[in-house]
Amino acid sequence: MTIEDIKARIPDYAKDLKLNLSSVLTTQGAPGLNESQILATAVASAHAARNPAFAREIEALAAGTLDDETLTAARSAAAIMAMNNIYYRFTHLVGDEEYRTLPARLRMNVIAKPAGEKTDFELYSLAVSAINGCGMCMASHEQVLRKSGIGREAIQSVARIASVVHAVAVVLEHAQAVTQARTAEAA
Repeated sequence: MTIEDIKARIPDYAKDLKLNLSSVLTTQGAPGLNESQILATAVASAHAARNPAFAREIEALAAGTLDDETLTAARSAAAIMAMNNIYYRFTHLVGDEEYRTLPARLRMNVIAKPAGEKTDFELYSLAVSAINGCGMCMASHEQVLRKSGIGREAIQSVARIASVVHAVAVVLEHAQAVTQARTAEAA
């Protein structure tokens, strides 16, 4: 799997996504991040985008670069944030401050002891939180990253990767659905 294979399936109406995908998955297009951070952020984002075929393709794209520990960290970030983003978005949006003081009573051990580097796990968690739209989680992960010495440019790169990967996942899912519908109509 190559980036060109993925881009070839993106419809012409989404040409900007083709260009952005090529850009954000490079160290030049994602300032402040190394190649491993870029690809693992893409993996976590692809899982959060809920397009299993696309997630497998992004993982295949990253296979020669990411080790098993880093892949596990990216997948774990997507998994735990799928839960946390719902819970903490609820506590934020419901408007009753008392919910924020109550214990969550949800297991979140992976946040304290993720596979790989803690800072990298925070990058992946930020990307997933952006896709899932949890402002409380985004703010929390951004603060942890800033306290860890990660600059705004790197944090912006994570948000850009998440936005492009999510958009490509959505477009590819739609294109596949259209193709399947046309095939069914022709049969």
